[in-house]
Amino acid sequence: MSNTTLLIQPGSFDSPKHFYPKVLNASIHPMVQGFLNMSNDQIEERFCHLHPEVNRAKLKEVFNFKPKHLSWSGADLFCVVNEKGQRKMMLVELNSCPSGQKSMPWAEEFRETGGYLELLKRSFLPQLKRRTLPKGKLAVIYDKNYMETSGYAAALADLMQTPVYLVPFFNNAEQPLARFDQGVLQIRHQETWVPIRAAFRYVTQKPWNRIPPNTKTYIYNSTLSCLAGGRNKLMAAKAYDFLNAELKFDKLEIRTPETIWDVNLEQVPLWVERMGGIAVVKNPYSNAGQGVYTITNKGELDQFMAEEHSYKKFIVQALIGNSNWSSRSREILYHVGTVPNKKLQIFAADVRMMVGSGPGGFFPVSIYARRAAKPLTNALDPSVASWDMLGTNLSSKNENGQWITDPGRLYLMDRRDFNKLGIGLDDLIEAYIQTILSTIAIDRIADSLLTSKGVFRRRYFRTLNPDQNLVEEIMT
Repeated sequence: MSNTTLLIQPGSFDSPKHFYPKVLNASIHPMVQGFLNMSNDQIEERFCHLHPEVNRAKLKEVFNFKPKHLSWSGADLFCVVNEKGQRKMMLVELNSCPSGQKSMPWAEEFRETGGYLELLKRSFLPQLKRRTLPKGKLAVIYDKNYMETSGYAAALADLMQTPVYLVPFFNNAEQPLARFDQGVLQIRHQETWVPIRAAFRYVTQKPWNRIPPNTKTYIYNSTLSCLAGGRNKLMAAKAYDFLNAELKFDKLEIRTPETIWDVNLEQVPLWVERMGGIAVVKNPYSNAGQGVYTITNKGELDQFMAEEHSYKKFIVQALIGNSNWSSRSREILYHVGTVPNKKLQIFAADVRMMVGSGPGGFFPVSIYARRAAKPLTNALDPSVASWDMLGTNLSSKNENGQWITDPGRLYLMDRRDFNKLGIGLDDLIEAYIQTILSTIAIDRIADSLLTSKGVFRRRYFRTLNPDQNLVEEIMT
């Protein structure tokens, strides 16, 4: 990953640089292709046919919602079953600025830009046309995932037929290559500071400590969406609760495991015990699998309690386990898991659903899945780390603090991998709707964090998220 600003020219998009090698040779699964080709009206008809209790008019309103701050998002979901054998897609978390393009087989063989150009054309570009922007250039800013961010830069250069700056913007960089001057983003290129009118953002590590929540330069997506839940699990849980209360009589719901928020460190063992000694504890502001702790025995709890933590508030959530062990919560849930392999092993797996929003409403962009490193066992073994059975994220940091990825656990939406997941069209539709609902919930909270004049409401945010360490990090 480069530590210098690059100027990406039109015509430079090169598929092998922006997709995993296995994707380039993959053929999209017909069921996934069929889902991607469905209109929202068709999806609405199918969903309401299976769920006649749902308010159809409200669902149509959901599909056509126009986010102000979170126009692009990706949800991680588990396919689960409860004790009654009822199957459902359960939201784990929603991410602003999600990954996924490099893992998605092309919906059409000749469309070598895949979803990169599709998202920019249908979502990013319309946002530019409806705003008054300062004078300046276009940029893509990032702090990881060079394969995808460089793909967005090349696709944007093609779309706009103008050079695009590709700028690393790392946390705690000694000589940052980006800064803000009176709300306008400036990037450093060859010792010159260049003003930027609009930027595509893939800055994911504490983005609020170097990008203000509201800027004159259009940032896609704004860090306001991260603070409101896109990179803040505590605020996301509250956002889901608020929207669920509103949707109750429409028979629509964001489905999440039971979640306890605003938990002080010393209270964590009490809530873990309340869930039967099995739970998930999360640092609310981390991502890419960092700061997530699966607790299935006293040793794992003691290890969590002994660590140093940067923040004062945590989330305790019901753990979704195997049919013989899971959290004791309002609804006991188990992983459906992958189709058993030849060794009769079943793995926990999640599905990432990426969506965009434009003038025509929401649309799916890309989908992929990930499995855990080790198979689910019928009994817990205290000597085996439960994260190996339950953690599905592919990203991790090595000893040098650099991000690495384990693509061996990646499942593509192709003819070979998709069948291993054991999910179908209606699971994809449900995942899509869950992603949209959670995006709306977070976008609405984000909008409430601004005054009518567009000023960030720091005091109000503190009442919703009473963690002083986080509040002090926010750049304004």
